[in-house]
Amino acid sequence: MRILLSEGSGLTSRQVAGRLGLLGHEVEILSSSKLCLARFTRHVRVVHEVPRFGLDPFGWLAAAERIAGERKADLLFPTQEQVTVLSARQKHLQLATIVPPFASLARVQDKISAFRTLQAIGVPQPPTFVLSGADDLRTVAAYPVFVKRPVSTASSGVRRVTSARELEAAAREFGLGSSELIAQSQASGPLAMVQAVADRGRLVAHHACLRIREGVGGGASVKESIALPGLADMLARLVAALDWHGGLSMDVIVAEREPVIIDVNPRLVEPANALAAGVDLVAAMLDVASDAPARARPPSGAGIRTRQTLLAILGAAQHHGTRGAVLREAYDAAFARGAYVGAVEELTPVAGDPVAAVPVVTALVASLIHPPLWRKFHAGAVGLYAVTPEAWNEIRAAAAAE
Repeated sequence: MRILLSEGSGLTSRQVAGRLGLLGHEVEILSSSKLCLARFTRHVRVVHEVPRFGLDPFGWLAAAERIAGERKADLLFPTQEQVTVLSARQKHLQLATIVPPFASLARVQDKISAFRTLQAIGVPQPPTFVLSGADDLRTVAAYPVFVKRPVSTASSGVRRVTSARELEAAAREFGLGSSELIAQSQASGPLAMVQAVADRGRLVAHHACLRIREGVGGGASVKESIALPGLADMLARLVAALDWHGGLSMDVIVAEREPVIIDVNPRLVEPANALAAGVDLVAAMLDVASDAPARARPPSGAGIRTRQTLLAILGAAQHHGTRGAVLREAYDAAFARGAYVGAVEELTPVAGDPVAAVPVVTALVASLIHPPLWRKFHAGAVGLYAVTPEAWNEIRAAAAAE
C-alpha cells in the first residue's frame, strides 16, 4: 500500500515509518518542516509540505486530502495530534484512515475530560482536582502536585509544584480563570508507557514498557518491556466503554498498590519497543483499518530493552549541560554500556539505513558545541505537531456543527 503519515517530526512518526517500510509499504509523509526526523530514513520516499497543524488544522486537512488524492494514497496513518481533525471530519474524508469516533476522542483528548472519563469507568488515577477558579486552589492540601493545562503535548503544559505559593504562580501562568486546570498528586513509582490498539471497541493488541532512563523532555532513552497484572482487563474495559477504534496510549505510574494512569493520548505512541518484545502494533493498526474484524494478538514478552540514542544525547545536554556528560552518554548509548546494556536501537537503527544516523550525529555535534542547543531540537519537533487550545476549540466547534 501507499501510506501517508500525518506528520514527520515526532518519534512515533519515525518509528512507524521504519516499520511500514520493512513491511513492504510505500511510505510518504506530511510535514510543515522539510528537515523533520522521519525524513532521515530510506523507508520514506517523499516529504510533502503542509501547513503547520497547530496553527491551521483545517488548512492542514485540506492539504492532506489534496496530496492523498494526487498521490493515490491508500491510507492516511495518524501518528500525531492530527488524529483530532481526522476524527472530527472522518465522515467527509475521501480516503481511509484509522481514528476513533469523535465523541469517543473528545472524552480523552483534554486532560480534564480524560480524568472524568477514567473516573466514571473506574480506572485508577492519583488524587486529582479540577481547578475552575482561585477558590479551588484551597482544595489542594498535600504536595507535590502536577498542574496541567487541559490541552498540551509532550509535557509542555505540565508544572510540578511543591507549595501553595508555587501552585498559585503556576495557576496564574497557565491562565486559571480563562481556562480550567487540573492538579494531580504525585504518585510514587516508575513510569510505564502503555499502548493499545482497538477494533470498534474490542482490544486486539497491547503492550507496556518501563522508562528505565530519562532522555530529553521526559522521554525515554531506555525502555524495558514489562508485564502488568490486570492491564489487559483494564484496557479491554476502557476501549469497550469508549467504543474505541485505532490507537490509544497512556502514561502509567506503577505504584505500590496498583498502577495509576496519569495521562492519555488518543493515538499510537512509539511502537518499537512493543515490536522488539513480540507485538507488532503497526501491523495491528493496519488490520483495524480494514472492514474485516482484526485478529487479537498475544501479549508481549517482558524484559526486552530498547534505546533511543537521540534522546539520550539531548537528555544529557538538558540534565547536565556539559560537553563531558553529552560525550559520555553518547558513548554509552552507542556502545550499549551501563543502562544501555542489551538495548537495541528503536528510533534510528542504522543497519541497512545509514542516513538514519544524520539526526543523531547532528544532535551530538550541536550539543558538544553548545549544550543548550538541545532546546532547539526538542521544541522544534513538538511545536510542529502539537494541537493548541485554539486549534482544539476550532475542531470541536466544527464537529458540533455537523
